Amino acid sequence: MEEELLPRSTINVEDIPASGASGSATFVLVLSTMVALCGSMCTGCASGYSSPAESGIMEDLGLSVSAYSFFGSVLTIGGVIGGLISGKIADLIGRRGAMWISELFSFAGWLAISFAKNAWLLNLGRLSMGIGVGILCYAVPVYIAEITPKNLRGLFTSANQLMICSGLSLMYFVGNAVTWRTLALIGAIPSLLHVVGLFFVPESPRWLAKIGKEKELEAALQHLRGKNVDISQEATYIRDYTETFQQHSKSRVLDLFQMRYVHSLIVGLGLMVLQQFGGVNAIAFYASSIFSQAGFSSSIGTISMAIIQIPATAVSVILTDKSGRRPLLMVSAVGMCLSSFLVGLAFCFQELSRFKELTPILVLIGILGYSVAYSLGMAGLPWVIMSEIFPINVKGTGGSLLTLVNWSCSWIISYTFNFMSEWSTAGTFFIYSGISGLTVLFVAKVVPETKGRALEEIQASINHFL
Repeated sequence: MEEELLPRSTINVEDIPASGASGSATFVLVLSTMVALCGSMCTGCASGYSSPAESGIMEDLGLSVSAYSFFGSVLTIGGVIGGLISGKIADLIGRRGAMWISELFSFAGWLAISFAKNAWLLNLGRLSMGIGVGILCYAVPVYIAEITPKNLRGLFTSANQLMICSGLSLMYFVGNAVTWRTLALIGAIPSLLHVVGLFFVPESPRWLAKIGKEKELEAALQHLRGKNVDISQEATYIRDYTETFQQHSKSRVLDLFQMRYVHSLIVGLGLMVLQQFGGVNAIAFYASSIFSQAGFSSSIGTISMAIIQIPATAVSVILTDKSGRRPLLMVSAVGMCLSSFLVGLAFCFQELSRFKELTPILVLIGILGYSVAYSLGMAGLPWVIMSEIFPINVKGTGGSLLTLVNWSCSWIISYTFNFMSEWSTAGTFFIYSGISGLTVLFVAKVVPETKGRALEEIQASINHFL
């Protein structure tokens, strides 16, 4: 495949303007981020819905365990479809347009579930919701990363995971007090807020540069940075950078597999695969049954998870631009490794009928420890890094591929967990522990630090354009 490099003079990191390097959190910037984060809350609500709704749906609609397992995993099938088209949609109609389309799928899915009288409508609603969430997983972090200055990018982009956790916790809390139909209507509220809010926020300046709308680019950037801020240098740099890559390579799928993008692909794909194969969705989707199997109260266990995840994610949001991405990812992976090992050890005691009385408390400690560790880094930072490492000419195809892989792996984990648990619950968690251990090595050896660097600088250096 063609390997000609860009002329070195076209991209010079030293030319990155001060306004692109740092900036203040203006009202429009905060509002735009908050509107985008409604999509993140929708994602959390969708992920957290199946656990508290399980007993009610199975009883009211007469679903078997296998039928409900299919209902749970349909979300990930929809996520695969959404992930496949997310980048192309965001490139064609913009980041705002992609989020708007995704919420139509999500809102329709919530309504279908709420009014479902049979399994097929229930599954269709879950599938529609999954498609919407699959698009959101790409569009939300990319939009936030493209509108924020670099000194705020990590803070604002990692808030994506905070809102996912908030949505998950909302489902766990409220799900113990209302029926599954009412819970579905509550889950639709963030989607509705998102759709309305998108009418009041600007489009991504970098996408506007990509499609050649120079006046709209400057207007959006001025809106985001504030009336009295000189945005001319930043606008010129974004425009020149984008034009350089657009001239060099059109947005084709095969362009992503050129040698210059190998590092970005390895980093992105590695983080997405390791995030999911660490077992996160097995725990998120089947937390109730894991606690029950251990002999611990499922309602107390899931509520404890909901309570502990939000402050842990908030700490991650605060530390992302202070400690950096790599240290948080490694600490997170170490915690997941040790916590999964503890859960495996607890179930090992249960299977061997030795120290059996320790199993419930050890499983609780392990699951809560896993939730904290995951929330600190591996939950949100792979998506942050995904939004940073691909240049504009392959961002759509790169983001689609990574989102597709993430949801495919999520489906594998959610579908296989019950079968693996029948084989050996202890062995299942030991496998998750081993994969988390490999994650530590992968981050240490392969993942670059992106803290405090402009998007153009990161993308040019990691893809060998400097």
